[in-house]
Amino acid sequence: MDLQDRILGHFLESIETKQKAAGDLVAVIQMAGEAMVGSLLNDGKILSCGNGGSAGDAQHFSAELLNRFEKERPGLPAIAITTDSSTLTAIANDYSYNEIFSKQVSALGQSNDVLLAISTSGNSANVMEAMKAAHERDMKIVALTGRDGGAMADLLSAEDIEIRVPADRTARIQEVHLVVIHCLCDYIDTKLFGGDDA
Repeated sequence: MDLQDRILGHFLESIETKQKAAGDLVAVIQMAGEAMVGSLLNDGKILSCGNGGSAGDAQHFSAELLNRFEKERPGLPAIAITTDSSTLTAIANDYSYNEIFSKQVSALGQSNDVLLAISTSGNSANVMEAMKAAHERDMKIVALTGRDGGAMADLLSAEDIEIRVPADRTARIQEVHLVVIHCLCDYIDTKLFGGDDA
């Protein structure tokens, strides 16, 4: 096995996946961006969640909004509900791991808020419970998924938006999720603050 060829293969597959996603996802990313901008303009916030690499993506997204993306601007309200180890372990211990996000959404979510629900498979039980809690709070959902959308796709209402990466391999889906997150950050900044200067 030539390991350099294997490494090159990762790059080529990533490029191919991103090109396919670019053809499929631009309009739906804009819809998601509009939903997030609408929330922020109406005193809402964006809650984000996911597991593993998707938890990292949730935290990455909230950090870009709270701090800054590429331009100087005021911080924007966003919370990654993946980060508080005391809260997460208390809920998992007292109730169920499947409720670690939903109980936070129920406590923190308001009707003008958006839930960014991230799962490469679309089948993360705790993310799906968060989606149900978001609907109970009249929140919109932006779901970042892959493969066939999984069971999460069936939970979406007509008001929600699914950004489904056209790939089956987890690593490739996660790589596109990161591009999508950066697109959303740029969209929000451009709509709220204008201009192209960094």
